[in-house]
Amino acid sequence: MNFNRILDIDLPSGQSAFLWGARKSGKTTFLKNKFPESIRFDFLKTDTYLDFLKTPSLLRERILAKDEHSLHQPIILDEVQKVPHILDEVHWLIENRGLSFVLCGSSARKLKRGHANLLGGRAWRYQMHPLTCAETGETNLLRILNQGLIPSHYAATESNCRRSLKAYVSDYLIEEIFQEGLTRNIQAFSRFFDALGHCQGELINYTNIARDCGVDAKTVREYFYILEDTLVGSMLYPYSKRRSREIITQMPKFYLFDVGVGGYLSRRVIPEEKGEQFGRAFEHFIYMELQAYNHYAEKDMDICYWRTKAGHEVDFVLGDEICIEIKGSDMVKSSDLKGIVAFKEELKPRRAIIVCNEKEPRLCGDISILPWRIFLEELWSGDIIK
Repeated sequence: MNFNRILDIDLPSGQSAFLWGARKSGKTTFLKNKFPESIRFDFLKTDTYLDFLKTPSLLRERILAKDEHSLHQPIILDEVQKVPHILDEVHWLIENRGLSFVLCGSSARKLKRGHANLLGGRAWRYQMHPLTCAETGETNLLRILNQGLIPSHYAATESNCRRSLKAYVSDYLIEEIFQEGLTRNIQAFSRFFDALGHCQGELINYTNIARDCGVDAKTVREYFYILEDTLVGSMLYPYSKRRSREIITQMPKFYLFDVGVGGYLSRRVIPEEKGEQFGRAFEHFIYMELQAYNHYAEKDMDICYWRTKAGHEVDFVLGDEICIEIKGSDMVKSSDLKGIVAFKEELKPRRAIIVCNEKEPRLCGDISILPWRIFLEELWSGDIIK
């Protein structure tokens, strides 16, 4: 399947960019379609990787041997984090030849750890997310929640998708992160992944997870940092701009970058649109869409959660303006409004929304109750976040 991706990289002459994103999110395919005439170097190819790892200056020498016409498009370096010192050559070519590059990879962590040249602001930063509903037009919620939105997983049959998810977790998320030198204890990191499957979207208790993994809490924090730096997941921090002694301000939540990967780790298969597991996956899916829109539309809006010590909670707070509660139910009850009502009374947001599985939108006072399809249509059309 070919998907028309929402991300757009529009570079003026001489401008370079980093394109980051988790493995298999579609970066390479996107760049081939966006810049079909560009010179490209793929460091996933073993011979290319070994040549440039040993002699980074080969990049400069090979590029300077090209004719001028072929250098009008940005030069693509794929999986650039595998050859950190190549960035010194990129820097020289930008400064001395006015060339532009798109530097593509799954993580800047190895570059930072190796004190690589990150070009000092000479490259704009973009991020590729898994597919969104705006790109697929998908309305089959169970397919989304069970298979996820990594392009190759989404396009596969159900049985092949489970095999692909298994390979993705074992061969990439665990083994490749280990091979890249980002963690040194693969057994503990594997146990951490087992524990991770059961704590997504929940308040993170580092001590409890450390006990399950057989490591200390500091190591568990480092594991979470690795997942964030490799764009495999993200922390959702509590809303604390207007502090109260009655709200939780210290404990973050964590979501993996793809709901299908999250489901595989938690051994979750959802047969119908009801139940606790469905509700958790549904919340995860909406968070993915919010994050993707926030990046692609360049809104740079903080996304947080809000919870009081008394148990009132709002799933997502966007900036200071919008509060969103996610309910998997096909009929939102008055008891489902307690958290969002409490938030409204204390913080008076511009808009309060419950995203749910009902068939038609309705208003409960000034709280919008929106079916998820309508919510996402409004989100991607720019009507939710102004």
